[in-house]
Amino acid sequence: MSEPAAFEISKGTRRVLTLGEAQVERCLDPAELLTGLEEGFRALEQGLLQAPPRPKLTVPGQGFTLTMPSWKPGGPIAVKVVNVFEGNPALGLPSHLAMILLFDADTGVTLAVMDGTFITGLRTAAAAALSVRLLARRDARVATIVGAGTQAREHLRMLPLVRGFDRFHICARKPADAERLAALHPRAQASVDLRTALAESDVVCLATGSAGPVIEADWVRPGTHVTSVGFHPPRGELPVELAQRHRVFVESMQAFEPAPVGAGELAGLDAARGATLGALLLDRAPGRTADAQITVYKAMGHAMEDLVAATLAWQGAQKLGIGGAMDW
Repeated sequence: MSEPAAFEISKGTRRVLTLGEAQVERCLDPAELLTGLEEGFRALEQGLLQAPPRPKLTVPGQGFTLTMPSWKPGGPIAVKVVNVFEGNPALGLPSHLAMILLFDADTGVTLAVMDGTFITGLRTAAAAALSVRLLARRDARVATIVGAGTQAREHLRMLPLVRGFDRFHICARKPADAERLAALHPRAQASVDLRTALAESDVVCLATGSAGPVIEADWVRPGTHVTSVGFHPPRGELPVELAQRHRVFVESMQAFEPAPVGAGELAGLDAARGATLGALLLDRAPGRTADAQITVYKAMGHAMEDLVAATLAWQGAQKLGIGGAMDW
């Protein structure tokens, strides 16, 4: 019998795994995510992973949409669409909302449709925590988290996995929000004096949506590792002076490009002064070279992180036998 002609072939009805936010959280182990991100950053540095620059669509006066595809041989293709609408909290919605699709890399068939909102929050904090593991002093015991939003919450979840911190300061514009966030961890405390908190901190994590610097560069004491995950072009939460004066580490060198691909705080900075986490993991670049050195990690969010997290969630759902299904 001859093979069917192209016009005789149809996709038919296929069952696609669906995972809501709560199901994704059940399937995604934070410790496994840290390990997966280490492998992902190595692959990214070695050129083994595709993740083209993200295009941006703007809805004037409302927000913007980013599309983030990625693929590593041996696994599925991931495509995330993330919507950033800063007015959402007033409506009872997160400012960042996302969906992730997974596709079979041999056929293009859809494997899964899952919430990407939880993944976006956790993987961003996990990458920042990984930078703490790699760059903070070994005796780091006090951390300050600036912010009381989703990223601050996820930092409080991830940081204890990489260092034995004795205390976490939570500093936010609204003290009541800092109090509620601090209540989630027995070693966390709300602090109203940000400068005093930084004066005793070994790690400082900026996790806000601020359009301008939320700390002064001179408040950061020698030996501190600073992370920044906020994105608000044309500038942002990280003092430019910190990036100009100290060694900067990034997810990829695209961080030095103009927004929305790159970070506004790194605009005009010589990329040769920076290094990627992947280069650090592969011993292609030095990390901390002295106890008194200040190191800076500036995140932009990378599609590789979504690929790693979504793949782990998909695999976890299969192991646990949870998730819904949709006809496609």
